[in-house]
Amino acid sequence: MHVYDFFKLDGKTAIVTGGGRGLGAQIAETFAEAGANVVVCSRKLDACQEMSETLKTHGVDSLALACDVTNNEEVKTVVNETYQQFGQIDILVNNSGTSWGAPALDMPLDAWNKVMNVNITGTFLMSQEAGKVMVEQGQGKIINLASVAGLKGTDASYLDALGYNTSKGAIINFTKDLAAKWGQYNIHVNAIAPGFFPTKMSKGLLEQAEGKILELTPLNRLGNETDLKGAALFLASSASNYITGGIIPVDGGMSAV
Repeated sequence: MHVYDFFKLDGKTAIVTGGGRGLGAQIAETFAEAGANVVVCSRKLDACQEMSETLKTHGVDSLALACDVTNNEEVKTVVNETYQQFGQIDILVNNSGTSWGAPALDMPLDAWNKVMNVNITGTFLMSQEAGKVMVEQGQGKIINLASVAGLKGTDASYLDALGYNTSKGAIINFTKDLAAKWGQYNIHVNAIAPGFFPTKMSKGLLEQAEGKILELTPLNRLGNETDLKGAALFLASSASNYITGGIIPVDGGMSAV
């Protein structure tokens, strides 16, 4: 096998939550370019439908589905419809997420719960349902979206979001523990920890604190529209077949300092 063949996803089927925009869209497009059929789902069905049509231009098939990842019935529907359409689920990317900025003393409980439900419970529910299919198949790749903010504490002057940071730290340990438990089924569970990328969710933060963030980033720039593609393809492809429980920072070096 030629080394480039390790990165091909021909004939594979992937689900990307939050795949209609932002980092999820970047990952979904990566998989389609590599030959995979891609299901994109989120609460924003219109964005997913638009992305799905774009993915089809790469010569693959795609579905757009509405899904609130905190709703177990909707999660089951996404997994079932994917399996009915494609007969397999090879890759799951748990990208859907939310945040809430507030000092720890002022964090509303309902805001805390929303962040935890979307970021942690949503990741668990999607992994559980897709995992049932993957166990039957005897293989699968799960990629969770953590964050550089889950690797260490952050100065409140640029990121005062205790709930978000806590949830992303939980994703890191969830990744490691699920990898330990599901390795016996040939299911690889890894995570990407992005740094700061310009997205709809980060827009307000970057408007206020981009200078400080760049000071803390050795490469002295934000992530761009292609910076996540290599790590996502690596973890989804056979190139990473002896890696599970790993966390790959894609953060311009921020976690190194």
